[in-house]
Amino acid sequence: MLQIRFDNTYAREMEGLYVPWQGLKAPAPEMLLLNRALADDLGLDPDALLSPAGLDMLSGSAMPEGAHPLAMAYAGHQFGGFSPQLGDGRALLVGEVIDRAGTRRDIHLKGSGRTPFSRGGDGKAALGPVLREYIVGEAMHALGVPTTRALAAVATGETVYRETPLPGAVLARVATSHLRVGSFQFLLARGDHARLRRLADYAIDRHYPDLAGQDGRYLGLLQGVADRQAALVAQWMALGFVHGVMNTDNCTISGETIDYGPCAFIDGYDPQALFSSIDQTGRYAYGNQPVLIQWNLARLAETLLPLIAPKNPEDALPDARAVIDAIPRHYAEARRARFGAKLGIAAPGQRDEALIDGFLALLAEVQADFTQSFRALIPAAGGDDGPLRAHLDAAKGLDGWLAQWRSRIGPGAAVAMASANPVYIPRNHLVEGALADANDGNLDTTRRLLDALSSPYTRRDGFEAHEGPAPAGFGPYVTFCGT
Repeated sequence: MLQIRFDNTYAREMEGLYVPWQGLKAPAPEMLLLNRALADDLGLDPDALLSPAGLDMLSGSAMPEGAHPLAMAYAGHQFGGFSPQLGDGRALLVGEVIDRAGTRRDIHLKGSGRTPFSRGGDGKAALGPVLREYIVGEAMHALGVPTTRALAAVATGETVYRETPLPGAVLARVATSHLRVGSFQFLLARGDHARLRRLADYAIDRHYPDLAGQDGRYLGLLQGVADRQAALVAQWMALGFVHGVMNTDNCTISGETIDYGPCAFIDGYDPQALFSSIDQTGRYAYGNQPVLIQWNLARLAETLLPLIAPKNPEDALPDARAVIDAIPRHYAEARRARFGAKLGIAAPGQRDEALIDGFLALLAEVQADFTQSFRALIPAAGGDDGPLRAHLDAAKGLDGWLAQWRSRIGPGAAVAMASANPVYIPRNHLVEGALADANDGNLDTTRRLLDALSSPYTRRDGFEAHEGPAPAGFGPYVTFCGT
């Protein structure tokens, strides 16, 4: 039997920020991928999730006792334009569980059908976008990046119509919460300061408990989210990851990466790399991500002003502005640490930023593969420049850069660099190949890719095809939101 110990605080405490809702009945739910290790971490029985009752829950068809399915309400700036009501248009929060480590986790579905927030959509998801989020989310977790995770991908047994007929599916994902900047914007837009305060206290209790009850807790909340998001974006940049849709409704209070619709990883390094078909202005290009996270957090600051200074919100502006103005400095520190580790510099300081920027300039000059070029520095740290020169020999100034770099690394640099520079990332052509095969009914390619990505920092025999960039014939890569 499917027995889950739910403890649904959001449903109990956040009335006004959701609509109770049930998913559509899936005609023939079938388990495609089950993350058994994650299920065990959550204290769930993997075999019970494979039962008819488990498939019903994971597809949204029917819920077990104790679940409280609901569609969350939130607003958001999408590509700079504000929408006062967005919400879960094709998603449901099933409920919350306490995992084996004592952490509260959401179980959440994507593709479970229309909700009151669907805005004309059918609320369903096609198999490809579901598997993309499963693959990339699990890869990010293995890479050490805070992220939502995939618990299961379930086929619904029905056809979803987009440009072409596609197999339908539902993603079950897990997060420490689904609170977003847009959650706060939803209440501010309605002038509901009482619920706004309740939401802020809820977020503090759940994600920043050290602030609970303190007089300055709302400014502390802003600072905490800013610190986590600056560190998160630094990790994205160090991996060549382009989120693609950094709207405020996709910016979490927890500091986890969420929503992998038009995401991609850079092959040939280009600071203006852009993949999303809907980003016509390049707003969310790779190099703009540090700027956009500051912009998003300024929107969070606006929502917290009435809580920081209830009598006159304008009095809170200097303190809130100080937090926002400090984000570039905090990001620069996090970036220096991440890229310094990639270069094998034990304690990178401000003087090493020129070394970091210099190496990236070499990559950009010849559009060298980002991941492989950093990985090629590992043998170079031991005196073997061959792999690095295979990528960068045409770049001017390589010899001078190598001399400066070697003056900054110690004898143990190569070992440390191996844990900072992955061998395997979710290469775009590999992800697309896996999705194409899955649409044809073959999940073997997806399982093989997930296997490679599960240990991204260790080279393994048999996975050579998962190391390199896209072949020449792959062409320009374009991603889509996956709705």
